[in-house]
Amino acid sequence: MDAATITSWMREIDAAVRRERDHLVQLDAAIGDGDHGTNMTRGFEAVVQALDGDPGSPPGKLLILAGRTLVSTVGGASGPLWGSALRSGGRVLGEQPTFEGQELVQVLAAALASVKDLGTAAVGDKTMVDALEPAVDALRTRLTAGASIDDALEAAAVAAETGMRATVPMQARKGRASYLGERSVGHQDPGATSTALMIRALQRAVTGST
Repeated sequence: MDAATITSWMREIDAAVRRERDHLVQLDAAIGDGDHGTNMTRGFEAVVQALDGDPGSPPGKLLILAGRTLVSTVGGASGPLWGSALRSGGRVLGEQPTFEGQELVQVLAAALASVKDLGTAAVGDKTMVDALEPAVDALRTRLTAGASIDDALEAAAVAAETGMRATVPMQARKGRASYLGERSVGHQDPGATSTALMIRALQRAVTGST
């Protein structure tokens, strides 16, 4: 994996959130501000443009650029959270031109740690962590067991999607949704939903699947 992998990942995210924008808006309208789909679409469109303007940087630098771009273009909680996450992941890679599966685990683990630190959230709080942490765990477990990167990323994407669906019966304990108390139960978390889209986008970017 190399800089082209990161660029492909960001393009896949851009396409995915664009496709699912209205769904993300609907999910967020139920328990939030209703702008999650719009914000994510705007943010990753800007990320793709930024990466197109920086064709020579190594993968870590591209992740840092993507993170900075999200912070400057995305409103709400998503910009700071994903911006910090991608910058933390990018710092793991530094200047190296390529990276392997275990280093990808370290990138996503650093991203997760950043999100948990900034958002003070844990699994069960009905946030993006409910999708991201299972994905990181699945990726690490499968690679450690000797699975191929393709199989491990498929497992990570499935874990994220399972975690996303698991937010439906939860009562939100973080973010604007937490203000609703029991009324947040029965709604899928929009942040977990977009996170699952992003992990599936990573799987497509690495494996070349559609």
